[in-house]
Amino acid sequence: MNTINPSKLHHSKWTAVQPRNKEKHFMVTQLIRDEDENVVDVVVEAIYSHRETLMPWQHLRDDSVWKMGWQ
Repeated sequence: MNTINPSKLHHSKWTAVQPRNKEKHFMVTQLIRDEDENVVDVVVEAIYSHRETLMPWQHLRDDSVWKMGWQ
């Protein structure tokens, strides 16, 4: 399991363990916060296609799906 500080995710780079549609490398482009300023979701953008996906930041902790950095 990846150890992550959610406040430092902005502009972090990620590699999908099982790429789909030639989308392997991603960057966190936006942090979505709740009313208490806690990070609840992130927007990740595929570098290849520029497709954006909104997901809970905790999904990045799953090392069977995501690897930190571009590999």
